[in-house]
This record gives sequence, structure tokens and C-alpha cells, in this order.
Amino acid sequence: MNRNQKLDAVELEILRNQLESVAEEMGQVLIRGAYSPNITERRDCSTAVFDADGRLVAQAEHVPVHLGAMPRAVDAVLEKDPQPGDVFVLNDPFAGGTHLPDVTLVSPISPEDEIVAYAVSRAHHADVGGMAPGSMPAGAREIQQEGVRVPPIRLVRDGEVVDDVLDLFLANVRNPEQRRPDVRAQLAANERGAERIDDLLSTHGDRLRTAFDAVIDYSRERVETEIRDLPDGTYQASDVLEGDGVTEDDVPVEVTVTVDGAALDADFAGTASQVAGNVNAPLAVAESAVYYVVRCVTNPDVPPNAGCYEPISVNAPKGSLLNPEPPAAVVGGNVETSQRVTDVVFDALAEAAPDRVPAAGQGTMNNLIVGGPGFTYYETIGGGAGANPASDGLSGVQVGMTNTENTPVEALEAEYPLRVTTYALRDGSGGAGRYRGGDGLVRELRLEADATVSLLTERRRVAPPGRAGSEDGTTGLNLVDGEAVPAKTTLQLDAGTTVRVETPGGGGYGTSDDGDTSRSTND
Repeated sequence: MNRNQKLDAVELEILRNQLESVAEEMGQVLIRGAYSPNITERRDCSTAVFDADGRLVAQAEHVPVHLGAMPRAVDAVLEKDPQPGDVFVLNDPFAGGTHLPDVTLVSPISPEDEIVAYAVSRAHHADVGGMAPGSMPAGAREIQQEGVRVPPIRLVRDGEVVDDVLDLFLANVRNPEQRRPDVRAQLAANERGAERIDDLLSTHGDRLRTAFDAVIDYSRERVETEIRDLPDGTYQASDVLEGDGVTEDDVPVEVTVTVDGAALDADFAGTASQVAGNVNAPLAVAESAVYYVVRCVTNPDVPPNAGCYEPISVNAPKGSLLNPEPPAAVVGGNVETSQRVTDVVFDALAEAAPDRVPAAGQGTMNNLIVGGPGFTYYETIGGGAGANPASDGLSGVQVGMTNTENTPVEALEAEYPLRVTTYALRDGSGGAGRYRGGDGLVRELRLEADATVSLLTERRRVAPPGRAGSEDGTTGLNLVDGEAVPAKTTLQLDAGTTVRVETPGGGGYGTSDDGDTSRSTND
């Protein structure tokens, strides 16, 4: 069948769903096969299928900051001339990665010795070495302090694991007994993706390759139509990060969004230069945040693939916060700076799409990392979502660039020397308005062993803004034995110490006198 031959609407929908089911099944294999609670319980992982040209074809609905940045990882692998039977591993943020804990595996799919597609998995490993357990030290000043840095390299060659590569990686991480099965689970996920693509090729033949082009074209045309519906113009917004982990000085994040016909450009020329601390973010992270926002303000039914991204351009100056140069520390950029990029792009587009943009959510992932001999615990803690023009914000949820679950108390206490003394909604922390912002959470742990504790958080000084005249959400708070500690810090703590994280609430939306006196749906 000629790849230029058109698929009818029914064939396109069937094949699109089958491709997305491949990515979803890959994710299930990874989650069920991994060892560490960060993957099995929190599901801090993502899977996707790319075509032979490195274009995203289908993804599971996993973690936005993983998925939007994945294309650069595949591009980096393509530069290494992948062959059938290879699997590449990488985590280098300056060569296709996001931050070092996110380890990516890219597997060529080649049923008949011709690469037809790529299976890709990305998972946050709870430790990859570096100066502090959990590999997210608040005071890192260069990437070497954050963990082992792996450029794209063959983990599997001609179908056989390259033991030297795996051994080198495991020798540089804490808890290798967890890292090894987590890597094996990623390999299994990619193998399942290859099996399922092979099945589809056996069933559909060249129609499958035609479908790769067709689903991408379809999504591009849909997103272009959605962008055309936005009024042409230039829209600006700015906000700050609350320090970089080295100082507490505000770090500006500014964006200019230009809508011109079917094209949308996000330019971060006004954003700060790269900083000494770890909140620098590779350009792939900024791209991922912009893609996420555009998907939110356009029709969510558009299939997520490379076509969605083609009408969008993202620019940041070299050497800036959002396009740093080595050896910049970046581990906080992926988790915290990505959230602020999301906030400012939403804010910029509020004028263009006022009925689709909510108030600000908590604007942070509330990263909590606790590690000691034999264990490393990592958690991102939910908070309040911003209210929107039609309803209250949700309470106690992940917001923006993360889509992970929590670690259940039972699993946490069974796996780590920690006790959960409080886990509850933070009542009243959402901003008031015609519709209320969602409430944050309170998570308090008691250490049962001496440990290193790192916190990477935001919205501790600057509240999540309300929208359309409503009130802001309540700022978050970090406490150690009842005493406030900075938003970003790494501490050596004794057994018996309590660590309490109170997460921000979301901003409210509208006022009671804006033409509708109905009560909030939270009342």
C-alpha cells in the first residue's frame, strides 16, 4: 500500500486507538514490573511510541513534563545511528534528558531488520547518585553534584544487555538493588511496545505506517484550527521563582506569547540568566510546559502527538534560566521551574482565551526527599488547583506538569523508616471567589532513622494568584519540628524529627458581584 494513500475516518480512528493502547500497555508493564514505590505506587513514569523519523505518534496519559520533552531524547538517539537490536539509555539534560533522575530508554522497533518505530520509556529513579540521597540536593551548583550523567549510549547491543554499561550506572547510584529492577522494568516495557507494534504490522501492513503520518497530520490540522480561533496578538506575563537554592533572591520568569494565524510562539527573552542553583531548566522542559498549556486551552480531544507541537515554537536565549549551558545544575528546573513556566504561559493566554484559563494552581510539586543508609524516599505532594470560570478547583491534587499519584501511607511505612503522623486536606487554603480554589494538603512524617532531607518547593512567599477579582490561594509552608525552613533546603536530621509540608491552595475565580450570585460548589 502506498503511504500516500489516504485512510478513511474509520480506519484512522481504529489505528489511532490501537497505537495509543500500545503506549498505555507499555506503561502498565513498567508500573507492574518496577521495584521502587516511586514507580509502582506514584507512577512517576511515562511511555510513548515514535515513528522511524523520531516523531511522537502516541503516548500514554502519564507525566506532562516527561512526555513533552521526550522528542529531544529521541532526536539525541537518532544522532547515534541506532541499529536493530539496540536500546539506548540516557539522562543527560544537555543531550536529550530533563534532569538526572529521569532515566530514558529508547528502543528501535525492527521486526524485519528495518527500523519502523521507537518504543520509549522514561522513569524517575529515586536515586542516581550525587551529593545527597535522592539526587535532588537543594544547594547543588553544578550538574555533577546531582548524580551520574549518562549521554545517549547503548544499554543493549544486538539484543544483548551491555553489562559494563549497566554495571557502571549501578556503581554510581544508591540502592542499586532497586535501580536494577527498575531499569529491567523499562526494558520490559519497551519490549512490550515492540511486540505490539509487530502485531499491528502483521495485521495492517503498510496501513500502519500510513497511520503514523495520518494521525500526526490530523492532530496538526486540529491544533492549527484551534489556534486560529484565538485572536491574533501579543500577550505577556511574568512571575518569579523564590530563590535558586543558593540564595533566596527572586528569579524572574517572563514570556511573550504571539498568536499569528495558525502559529503560536512563546518567547522567554525577558527571563533571568542561568543561576548558580539548581532551578535552571533545559529548553526541552520549557517546551514541554508550553505544549501542555496550549493543549489545555485548545480542544483536549485532539490526539497528543507530534502534530500538536508543529504549530508551536518556543525560544529562550542561550545561557538563560530556560536554556542553560553546562555545567549548570538543573534538577529543580524540571520539577519547579516547569510549574512557573506553566503559570506564566497560562496567564499570558488568559486575555486570548479567558473562558479556558483557570486561576493559578499551587504552582509547585512540593518535592520531599528523605534518604539514609539503605533507603531513599521521594514524593511530590499535591495541593490546590485553581478555580475556573465554571467550577471550584480540585483539592489535594497534582497540578500542572506532574500527573503522579501519592504514596499510600501503608506502602510508605512498610518500605521506609518513616511514620506518617498527619495526612489531611488543608482546609480553607484555597482562594475565595465566585468559585473557590482547591485546598492544599498537609503531609507530616516522623523520621525513624537519621536521614538527609531535601525540600524543593515554591509558592512559600508568593501566593498562587486568583483570577477575575478573586482571592489568591494560601502560600505553602515547610516545618521541621515546628520551625519554618526555607523553600529549598537540604538538612541532616536525627531520628525522631518531624518534617511537615503544608502545600499551597489554588487561586479563586471571579467575585460574587460579577453577574452571578450562585454559591461556590464547595459551600
